[in-house]
Amino acid sequence: MHPKWVIAASPEPTHDIAIVTLAAPESILDFLNQYIELPEQPFATTTAKRAFWRRIQRNIKELLATEGYFTPQLTLQDHWEDDTTPSIISIEPGPLTEINTINIEFIGEIAKKEAKYQQHIQHLLESWLLKEGDPFRSSDWEKAKSALLSEITLEKYAAASIETSKAAVDPDTAQVDLSLIIDSGPAFYFGELDITGLERYSSEIIKNFMLFRVGDPYNREVLHRFQIALQSIPHFKSVSVSITPDTTQYKAAPIHVVVTEFKSQRIAVGAGFSSNNGARGELNFRNHNFFDRAWYLNSTLRLEQKRQTFVAGIDTLPNQNNIQYSLDTSLQRTDIKNLETIKQRVGLTRNFRTRVLQNQIGLIWQRENKRPSGADNQINEALVLDWRWRYHHVDNPLHIRQGNVAEIQIGGGSQHVFSEQDFIRSYGRYQSWWPVGQNDVFFLRAEAGYTLAQSRFGIPQEYLFRAGGIHSVRGYDFNSLGVREGNAIVGGRTLATGTVEYTRWVIPKWGAAVFADLGSAADKWQNMHAFLGYGAGIRWRSPAGPLALDVARSHETGTLRFHFSMAVAF
Repeated sequence: MHPKWVIAASPEPTHDIAIVTLAAPESILDFLNQYIELPEQPFATTTAKRAFWRRIQRNIKELLATEGYFTPQLTLQDHWEDDTTPSIISIEPGPLTEINTINIEFIGEIAKKEAKYQQHIQHLLESWLLKEGDPFRSSDWEKAKSALLSEITLEKYAAASIETSKAAVDPDTAQVDLSLIIDSGPAFYFGELDITGLERYSSEIIKNFMLFRVGDPYNREVLHRFQIALQSIPHFKSVSVSITPDTTQYKAAPIHVVVTEFKSQRIAVGAGFSSNNGARGELNFRNHNFFDRAWYLNSTLRLEQKRQTFVAGIDTLPNQNNIQYSLDTSLQRTDIKNLETIKQRVGLTRNFRTRVLQNQIGLIWQRENKRPSGADNQINEALVLDWRWRYHHVDNPLHIRQGNVAEIQIGGGSQHVFSEQDFIRSYGRYQSWWPVGQNDVFFLRAEAGYTLAQSRFGIPQEYLFRAGGIHSVRGYDFNSLGVREGNAIVGGRTLATGTVEYTRWVIPKWGAAVFADLGSAADKWQNMHAFLGYGAGIRWRSPAGPLALDVARSHETGTLRFHFSMAVAF
């Protein structure tokens, strides 16, 4: 089958008739049109015409060579003297060159005869992108070399380089022989930190985040994770972590850490809206060097239509074992579904964090003034020993396509130790994202909770359960599913909800979703009545995170409700 030939339309000329057009197989015409500029005005002289013909022949042949065509034939239908007929450059690209042989050699330490080195080389060869018989293109050749070099420099061989690179083309047979010699250089090992940019803080603030020890083999991914860990703390505006691949220092390569500090104190204001709690205004004060010890003081006054909160907390920096301590206190008033609560809280927690895991244990005292409309007011106090475990592994924290989040909470108090009642609260949640095709995402969420106690009375609302609203059961108001007490909806001792959602990303930043939520909260499992909500919404990948606007229908009443949220609930 002969290739389909097409005559390209010249860019819209200022002259009424195109001066020159290209005629070539469709497979290469679009490629040539990206890089070839054709004249838009008649040539002033015969010399200019000849210069153009020499130049365009050279340019077309060079471009086609990058795509694997090394024997093109160009002919010119010359109509230079005819202003009504364009000249046509016909291009026969010739056969597409294929890869005949590939020869890759390694020198340097990686070429040792021991089995572990030979296994490493075999792994590298298996990851090589090009195969014999593949079409040869310069871009693919360069991409394959870069990928191989990147793979070698990932671990140990930071100074690896391409010693020689050759592509020998035989135009007669339309075949190419590829040869490559990679010099791994010596194996590198981590040396001491070389830190610049610190003004307010000691070097310990950086050393505590080290994921390696001096003398460990070099690993580029470990350095990258080290940089991400430093970027995650609020003390630094920018962080750069690197080594210089100097072969004279391979036994202890210095780790260069360059930081730019934030100002130690900042005041911020903000505003927002959520369909759960209404409009929001916020005032925040932060001190990243509290008591000159690099402790993090964060205090926030947040005023929402249904909830008003003041919170202040102090966090120490993680030590070398990834352990940090937090002391926080808060005062909060809520008025949701005819239940008004005023809560005071003080807590001390010990946190262990890694890139994907968080393990927290804390001692929390809470006093709650509970005022349900149409029922008796209550004062509930509890001293709770609380344990939380969380696993978080997603591909992109802001715009997730694949990953899992799991969380378990267990806590309780005793009436013998500053609590109104004996109780044990348990809670679990699981969320999972699966990519579907190139763009779509399937999301699954499930949660369940149970508070073991003789009754709900005397237990603060934080250790009971309500459902409804965003990240719960859409189609129902926020915290509207629970136990009726007078005219109010209060927390019960049982909870179970779940979500299935499918998002179709129509264009990169905009998508549409369909979903169904099911669940409820009650005082006993026997009293649990599952409420169903379903609907659809739009999604926007904003710079600050995913934004969702949903319209959901309550299966019980047929009522439609709008739900607005920003960011993923972890």
